[in-house]
Amino acid sequence: DRLILIETPFGALADGDTFETASVDGVVFDLGVSSMQIDEAERGFSFQSDGPLDMRMSVSGPSAADLVNSLGEAELADILFHYGEERRSRAIARAIVADRVAQPFTRTKQLADLVGRILKSRPGDPKHPATRTFQALRIAVNAEFDEIAAGLSGAERVLKPDGRLVVVTFHSIEDRIVKRFLAARSGKTAAVSRHLPGSIESEQPGFQLINQRPLTPGNEEINANPRARSAKLRAAIRTTAPHRSVSPDALGVPKV
Repeated sequence: DRLILIETPFGALADGDTFETASVDGVVFDLGVSSMQIDEAERGFSFQSDGPLDMRMSVSGPSAADLVNSLGEAELADILFHYGEERRSRAIARAIVADRVAQPFTRTKQLADLVGRILKSRPGDPKHPATRTFQALRIAVNAEFDEIAAGLSGAERVLKPDGRLVVVTFHSIEDRIVKRFLAARSGKTAAVSRHLPGSIESEQPGFQLINQRPLTPGNEEINANPRARSAKLRAAIRTTAPHRSVSPDALGVPKV
């Protein structure tokens, strides 16, 4: 009776329908896709084994296949570049649009093979050529960056004074969003201009940082769990200051 499971996006913390203000002792965000999702081929997250090109965490709404088969070349390229930091985004998007005329993309292997055709594997490179493409599509399908921004603001709303916020990221853009949020709400940077109307008074910090620099895994942990190699943990303590929202633009959420 101490555990209640609620399947809902991070952003639901901000709407007030599920959690009351200042009602929670701690919030932990474990961002991105889980190992269990990657290892289930039928979920379509992995290029290591063939499966339906899905990638939906909630198994609802448009799938990765829907995006790949319907979006224009420019929009596909923007998703790959801004969400996956893929430098060859235009070449990959151009090839997708050309290939889907003869055969729509329905399987992960189809897409992985196409990307591998454009980006040749380099000897000794541990990353598969399709890593950034799959990452970008997954983020777009699940609106992950928008959910992170809304979830962080919601966490500030629901945390009690002295409550803990802990965030584990696995992606440079995820970490940038979290870093900017904590900087803005701990008084390290201004969340809004002091010269704007209604912003003359300085904001009280909503959080006190626990660690100035993110905690990262050591060699022993990486050897035991290679998927932890890119993990960064940031943590903060909620103050008694009123909740203030920070705009997604101020957090560096990419626009596509």
